[in-house]
Amino acid sequence: MIEIRDLTKAYGERRAVDGLSFRVAAGRVTGFLGPNGAGKSTTLRTVLGLDRPTAGEALIDGLPYQRLAEPLRRVGALLDAQAVHGGRTAAGHLRWIAASHRLPARRIDEVLALVGLTDAADRRIRTFSLGMRQRLGIAAALLGDPAALLLDEPVNGLDAEGIRWIRTLLRRLADEGRAVLVSSHLMAEMAQTADHLVVIGRGRLLADTSTAAFLTEHGRRRTRVRAVDPAALAALLAETHPAAAPLGDGGYDVPDADPGELGALAASRRVALVELSVTHDSLEEAFMRMTADTVEYRTVTA
Repeated sequence: MIEIRDLTKAYGERRAVDGLSFRVAAGRVTGFLGPNGAGKSTTLRTVLGLDRPTAGEALIDGLPYQRLAEPLRRVGALLDAQAVHGGRTAAGHLRWIAASHRLPARRIDEVLALVGLTDAADRRIRTFSLGMRQRLGIAAALLGDPAALLLDEPVNGLDAEGIRWIRTLLRRLADEGRAVLVSSHLMAEMAQTADHLVVIGRGRLLADTSTAAFLTEHGRRRTRVRAVDPAALAALLAETHPAAAPLGDGGYDVPDADPGELGALAASRRVALVELSVTHDSLEEAFMRMTADTVEYRTVTA
């Protein structure tokens, strides 16, 4: 288990992480979400002993990373797939990691096969695409067969097949009983992969809950409606549901409307409907609404 306890990391007067606490339990994929500058990377670096906390602690099975006897057997990590020596081969890169941590050499071929790089084992890393480097980084994270994994943007640079592969891999690793923490900006992937979500903003915890509960609490239900006579529908909604938003096909998106009541209302006013359906916010929409006040870097539209 990975546990963050009252973690604070300050750079001068600025707190990148501010009193953060959460757990990453074994047997599930935990999505680690937050706007740019929220403190996700700083948190991951602190877990791995790359940054020293100003206060609080980050523990792996009850110990800080620096005190783990065989760290790669306890936790594997991918923070930056580009941080590799381009002149080495894929196998050579993994070979020196294995040797430096007394890991069996047989694991090199095993993890290369697992990530689909067997045929590229003897190629120089400088010739690798971004997606291939991501796969190599994941291979390195798995080299010690660890019980916990920390992955920062693991699908970055992967094609559609690669994204599906990493999704399946993460689920399998969690099903094997590992604790998997994944930081990502791809909300659609997190919705399909993560069992649990930890959301932070400006270094502070905003949510620590299941994915389903997050969507229930922060997502909106919307009723979509279209009519034979769009003008009659527009007049009805202007009177009864002023928050209704027009859609490009002549329909309307009516937030938080009960579809049964809306259908009955349309029938009573003799407005014939051709569509009446219910949709829910995606994880991205719920996340954007929930974190709107914590976004540090905003663009200005003309």
